Amino acid sequence: MKLLSWNVNGVRAVWRKGVLQEWLEKEGADVYCLQETKAQTGQLQPEMINPFGWHGEWHWGEKKGYSGVATISKSAPASVERGFGVPEFDGEGRVLVTRHGDVDLFNIYFPNGKRDEGRLKFKMDFYAAFLKVIERFRRSGRDKLVICGDVNTAHKEIDLARPRENRGISGFLPMECAWIDRLLAAGFTDAFREFETGPGHYSWWDMQSRARERNVGWRIDYFFVSENLRPRLTRAFLQPQVLGSDHCPVGIELAGR
Repeated sequence: MKLLSWNVNGVRAVWRKGVLQEWLEKEGADVYCLQETKAQTGQLQPEMINPFGWHGEWHWGEKKGYSGVATISKSAPASVERGFGVPEFDGEGRVLVTRHGDVDLFNIYFPNGKRDEGRLKFKMDFYAAFLKVIERFRRSGRDKLVICGDVNTAHKEIDLARPRENRGISGFLPMECAWIDRLLAAGFTDAFREFETGPGHYSWWDMQSRARERNVGWRIDYFFVSENLRPRLTRAFLQPQVLGSDHCPVGIELAGR
């Protein structure tokens, strides 16, 4: 099973440019997860909701043009859940959980905490709520879990080009990095780091400073897999060559059962 994730920074814009259709068709993945779609389905053409006749699941926020996620799969998922069941978070349309075979896939657009202290608290509260959701799934016996999306935090110094300059900035604050430590300690693996341990690999670049041209970026988009799926992980990768957003896609491949 090939899974891809991309913060598209506005699904209508990348569709209008033809970039999204080309990427979807070329990659041949089983499941595509999109974040920051910035659209409600009433604002989209039918061929955008279910491209190529595939199955699209969408979750959007109450505020138009903000947040939103979509999971597009070749086959309809066995089950779909939207949100955490917490109105404070679910009103922003950040979470889709779909089941594919024996795997539960979390497609999440985690909050950004840079705006002010209030949004940073919202982000940390969201992080904490998500760990409780994970535990709920495991208690119910659904323990083969994949988490993907824009986490909005670089985990280690190796995951951003200028760690010293950004240590006091949300996205690389000690408490944000510590949350990823807690996620890993809870039995998850950062898929990309299973295959690539070196520096210089990023998934987001500031557009205004033309940072992408100089590869001055951050790795803030991830796939995490539960430990029981780790033996089935055969590949993890970034796609910095794919343009159209300030983020690039990330992906993994899992062997069958």
